[in-house]
Amino acid sequence: MKIAFYGSSLLSAYWNGAATYYRGLLRALSERGYDITFYEPDAYSRQDHRDIDPPDWCTSVVYPATREGLLGAVAEARNADIVVKASGVGYEDDALAALLLEKAAPDALTVYWDVDAPATLAELAAAPDHPLNRMIGRFDLVLTYGGGPPVVDAYRAAGARDCVPIYNALDPATHHPVPPDPRFAADIAFLGNRLPDRERRVESFFLEPAASVPRARFLLGGAGWDGKPMSDNVRYVGHVGTADHNAFNTSPKAVLNISRESMARTGFSPATRVFEAAGAGACLITDAWEGIELFLVPGEEVLVARDGQDVAEILQDLTPARAEAIGKAALARVLAEHTYAQRAVIADNLFHDQHSLRRRATMRERAV
Repeated sequence: MKIAFYGSSLLSAYWNGAATYYRGLLRALSERGYDITFYEPDAYSRQDHRDIDPPDWCTSVVYPATREGLLGAVAEARNADIVVKASGVGYEDDALAALLLEKAAPDALTVYWDVDAPATLAELAAAPDHPLNRMIGRFDLVLTYGGGPPVVDAYRAAGARDCVPIYNALDPATHHPVPPDPRFAADIAFLGNRLPDRERRVESFFLEPAASVPRARFLLGGAGWDGKPMSDNVRYVGHVGTADHNAFNTSPKAVLNISRESMARTGFSPATRVFEAAGAGACLITDAWEGIELFLVPGEEVLVARDGQDVAEILQDLTPARAEAIGKAALARVLAEHTYAQRAVIADNLFHDQHSLRRRATMRERAV
C-alpha cells in the first residue's frame, strides 16, 4: 500500500523531536512492504540543518512553505491508499488537514497522527472553535506516539472514531552502544531543547541539583539554553546532532530524561530520548510519570526521580557498577519489547483492518 505522510521533517531533527520517531517507524513500515512518500515544508531553517540524506526506504519531498507549495504537495494525496496528517507540521497545519481530507481518494484511509497529543489536546480544550475540533471526527483513525488511556479517552470524547497509541521505540540500527567520547564525559547529562513547558522542570530536575552537588559534573545539550544562569559545574555544549546521540548517551555515568509539563501530567508518554538512551545501554534517570512501568522496571531498568533532590541523592549514591547494570538491563528490555519493528506490526495490522473497513464503506456508499 502507498502512504502519503505529511509531517514536520524527516530529514532534519533541528527543533524537531519527532524526527527519530518518523525515521524509526517509517523505515520499519517500509520493510513490511509499504511504499512511503514523506512530505515536509521548507520551514524553520530545518533544511539548513539536515542530519540525514534522503533515505532509500522512503521518498522525500520538500515543498516550499507557500500556498502554491502546499497545494502542490496536497495534490499528490489522491494517489495514496493511506493519507497521514501529522500534528505540528509547522506550516498552515489547519489548512493542510482540511485539504488532505478533501483531496484523499474516496476509499483511502485517512489518519491524524499526533506526535504531541498532550499539547494538542490542551490546545483543543482551550479553543472549542479550533478548526481541528471540527475535523477530527472526519479522520478514519487517530494515532498518537504516547498518552495511553488519558489521551485515548480525550480523543474519543473529542469525536475521534478511534484512537490508538503507537509508542516511541528504539531503532537498533541508529541507536546502540558505542565507546565513550571525552567530549561528553560527565556524571550526568541532559539533552533537550529549551521550551516554555519544559524550562521550569529543567531548572528543578537538572540545574538545581547541579548547584547542590558542586563536585559532580553536569552536561547540558540542546538548543536555546544560551544565557541561562547555571552553576560552574554545568557544561553547556549546545545543539547535539543525531550522529552524536549515541556518544552523548554512553559517555556520562547517567543520562537524565525530563518530560515537558504536559507530557508528565498526562503520563504514558515516554520521549524518544528514553529509548535512545536505553538503546545505547545508558543508565537512565527519569522524572516520575504515570505509566513508566509499562516500558521499563523502576529500580532495575531505570531510576525514577520525583524531584531535584531525588536526582541529587540518586547521583551521589550511584556507583559505576550499578549504573552499568541498569544500562544493560534497559538495553535488553527495549531490544526485546520496544523496537520500531514491533511498533510497525501494530500499525500494519491497524492499517489493513481499517483500510478494509474503509473500502467496504465506500462500496456501500456507491451502491446506494
